[in-house]
Amino acid sequence: MKTSMKITSFFAVALMTAFSAFAQEKTVMVGGAEMYPSKNIIENAVNSKDHTTLVAAVKAAGLVETLSGAGPFTVFAPVNAAFAALPAGTVDNLLKPENKATLTSVLTYHVIPGKVDSKSVAKMIKDGNGKAMAKTVQGAELTFSMDGKDLIVTDAKGNKGKVTIADVYQSNGVIHVVDKVLMP
Repeated sequence: MKTSMKITSFFAVALMTAFSAFAQEKTVMVGGAEMYPSKNIIENAVNSKDHTTLVAAVKAAGLVETLSGAGPFTVFAPVNAAFAALPAGTVDNLLKPENKATLTSVLTYHVIPGKVDSKSVAKMIKDGNGKAMAKTVQGAELTFSMDGKDLIVTDAKGNKGKVTIADVYQSNGVIHVVDKVLMP
């Protein structure tokens, strides 16, 4: 019951801040390209040189239409270096057609329903005495904490990623760039 209350609080805070954040949305540089708040997640992501592996994976999983849809979605977007840091052959193996279900599971683990900015997550962490959790589209949870001023995302396997660029607003959500691939 406590976890569901945290998740409910998470989305209540997210909804309250979404209205104030909308007025503050601006173009942000990611991977050498401007990310426009008027474009959707896919329209922006395809222009980032730091996210070519993620875009290829999204295409292979058949998630382009979904992430181009109305949403809103909060995406924790791993950079190419995060995919490169996985054990040799992992990405190539995930991109094989016979592994589409596994790839989809990994990618949807990086997505939370709703438009959740970093201030909302930070407040949840504070309210949760240093830790907050949120259920992903995949169904498992991500854990959030702070390390100094850094927002840390911990996956189900205990791996920790740092949000390197927060609050990249899209027409159908928000992207937070992370330095790790998160695993359910």
